[in-house]
Amino acid sequence: MLPAARRLFVFGLGYSALAFARRAKAKGWRVAGTTRSADKARALAEAHGLEMHVFDRGRPLEAAGRALAGTTHLLCSVPPDREGDAALAHHAGDIAAVAGGMRWAGYLSTTGVYGDRGGAWVDEKAGLHPLGPRGRARVEAEQGWLALCRIGVPMHVFRLAGIYGPGRSAFDALRDGSARRIVKPGQVFGRIHVDDIARVLEASIASPDPGAAYNVCDDEPAPPQDVVAFAAALLGVEPPPEVPYAVAAASMSEMARGFYAENKRVSNLAIRERLGVRLEHPDYRAGLRAILARERAGG
Repeated sequence: MLPAARRLFVFGLGYSALAFARRAKAKGWRVAGTTRSADKARALAEAHGLEMHVFDRGRPLEAAGRALAGTTHLLCSVPPDREGDAALAHHAGDIAAVAGGMRWAGYLSTTGVYGDRGGAWVDEKAGLHPLGPRGRARVEAEQGWLALCRIGVPMHVFRLAGIYGPGRSAFDALRDGSARRIVKPGQVFGRIHVDDIARVLEASIASPDPGAAYNVCDDEPAPPQDVVAFAAALLGVEPPPEVPYAVAAASMSEMARGFYAENKRVSNLAIRERLGVRLEHPDYRAGLRAILARERAGG
């Protein structure tokens, strides 16, 4: 789906962005990106043949104009910190300088911008009512990136549900002993397999719509304890015991309690109807089965 001979620059080559970057590289794209440490930059360059740069709040891109020159596609997956969006703070002007040659740009946000909806369905037309400073920072970052449309940057926002995939799933939690089946009646979370995130980004590149926002989630919001139990059954192990949320909350991190404070069902109708995406992993059962099959095949 991705045409060749294009240059992708990624702020923040983490788990999701790297999955997309590797697909682009395999299709002939030139790919550059950032990470926060020189050691990790060298490792990614050696492992995947990427052009790597070091970037963080306290360390802007060196020679940013040269690093961004020739960028036709831009992706940011760096979350905002307490001071806001570091990539925008340091390099909005540098991005604007290459906007004339840019065909597509994307920002990876989160469905957390919708806040708590008491289990109701939300789509991209819903108002943004985030809970807490992290959610508010995400909304501000979205607004900052979308504002670049006014100067010719073809920006899109992608609101990701809970990300999972190889090396980051309920299987890993079960194996390392960190899995918990926390039960909060009526609570559901949305999820998305990392490979399906890449598929959505590819579909958006094929059908750009600057200024658009998309929910990126699978078809089935589900209780988290059900996911752990299903993964345990696939592995043939006993699932951890159920723990009431009221009991578990006492030992939870502030971030984890924040996740459980939000209960909503997020619609993915837009990626299916506007982008024509057919998810490879439409629910957690399909996604977990695929991860396990890949592991057993040695992939």
